[in-house]
Parts: sequence; structure tokens; C-alpha cells
Amino acid sequence: MEVLDDNGNVIPKSGEESKRVLAGVLGILLGVFGVHKFVLGYTNEGIILLAITLVTCGIGGAVTSIIGLVEGIVYLTKTDEEFIYTYQTNKKAWF
Repeated sequence: MEVLDDNGNVIPKSGEESKRVLAGVLGILLGVFGVHKFVLGYTNEGIILLAITLVTCGIGGAVTSIIGLVEGIVYLTKTDEEFIYTYQTNKKAWF
């Protein structure tokens, strides 16, 4: 069965291991610190989320926790093929 992306294009199969569940759970639980971004290799984006939380003494954590929650849910609702293609192969950093 072929998996299609948002534009209706066929997503190629990949031999790469999916980090979907790990990134999704970490996004939901520790998204305030950007841990899910570091797991996926998005160091700059992880530093941005972490810096927002630390520089604002946790007040900005409300925003970054919502970002982490939304991204965690998005990650968990995708199939492994979609996730690998979108976030690990094409490196889509946000949402």
C-alpha cells in the first residue's frame, strides 16, 4: 500500500529507523525544553525553545510547552513513512 503526503505525492519507502514515537512522547512531556528537537537532530530549533524557556525564567515555557504538545501530537498521528519522509529526510523543522 502506498502512502501519500499532503499534496498527494507517493512517499518513498525508507530503510531508516523512525524516531516518531520517541519524538512525539518527548514533545508532549518535555516540549517546554525542546528535547524532541534535539532527538530529531534540529539543534538550532531545540536551542531556541530551550532559550525561550530559560531567558524568560519559565514564563515563556507556556508558549514552548504548547508548541511541544502540538508537535508531539502531530508526530504521533503520522505514519512511520510520512514521519521519516517529512521530518528525518526532508528536515521540516516546525510543525
